[in-house]
Amino acid sequence: MNDGLKTGQAGAEDVSARPLVGAVVIGRNEGDRLRVCLSSVLPHIRAAVYVDSGSTDGSVEMARGMGADVLSLDMGKPFTAARARNAGYQRLLELHPQLRYVQFVDGDCEVVSGWIEAARLHLEAEPDCAVVCGRRRERYPERSIYNHMCDLEWDTPVGDTNSCGGDALFRAEAFTQVGGFRASLIAGEEPELCVRLRGAGWRIHRLDQEMTLHDAAITRWSQWWQRTVRAGHAFAEGAWLHGAPPERHWVRETLRAVLWGLLLPLGIALLAVFVDARAGLLALLYPVQWARLAIRSGSPGIAFFTLAGKFAEARGVLKFCVTKLLGRTGRLIEYK
Repeated sequence: MNDGLKTGQAGAEDVSARPLVGAVVIGRNEGDRLRVCLSSVLPHIRAAVYVDSGSTDGSVEMARGMGADVLSLDMGKPFTAARARNAGYQRLLELHPQLRYVQFVDGDCEVVSGWIEAARLHLEAEPDCAVVCGRRRERYPERSIYNHMCDLEWDTPVGDTNSCGGDALFRAEAFTQVGGFRASLIAGEEPELCVRLRGAGWRIHRLDQEMTLHDAAITRWSQWWQRTVRAGHAFAEGAWLHGAPPERHWVRETLRAVLWGLLLPLGIALLAVFVDARAGLLALLYPVQWARLAIRSGSPGIAFFTLAGKFAEARGVLKFCVTKLLGRTGRLIEYK
């Protein structure tokens, strides 16, 4: 959780001229995707900060040339998206102390026309709502099974919900009240923030409206694997922070990863080697589980990746546990 988030003081300029909505865009070496992102944001608001994390592709110069205020992070400190978003938010408040709403968006996303205004109107009408999000879609779901799975992942139910993703419009008052994102988290920072927001009495809401187009650009098994390892790390750290009742944040996800990706295969191997080789037949539980998932999802391919992903998630859980036991800081798990 970031320390030092504060509400700025009003200056001498005309308050009516200040923007109600600002935007924080984060990125590194996003190239043309960043140009598309900023082009979808800057015409609709009067305050935008682009937070760059060590780009070498001219992103800083491009963003500045397009009219965004640019903040370059000190890369001598451990980088996380949470840290970048907090820094961008703080910069927005310094420039516009009376800012009421902030749209966070990743640099590989395009904000759909009309989204920011619709989200602002919802927050205006619902004073106990801290965050509003909408439908994020993959730009190229047909290019790989991995992109397609991301598109399915983004399609969550509308209405009041427990959490949002990296693209969402936040009420500045609520964001400041809970101290912003937990800057040390290398993944899962949005759901963790939402846990604290709900604990403070705020609501999270998802509109049935198009919000952003995202470009995951995952075309290789290794990319998908790393992304899924990161998810397992996020599950474990989320459960560590908020796993106690009644929240039980990501406890079930962590237990499933450990069961299917670690305990069950290890147990089968030990039984087969030291007790009875016929215990190896217990490995048939995996094709049975695959068949069950295939029937439920209607896709044998997605069922395979769902099951295989438990091994990657278990690796992420182990990475978190080892890091915690050694007293170290978790390092970013990147897939691009």
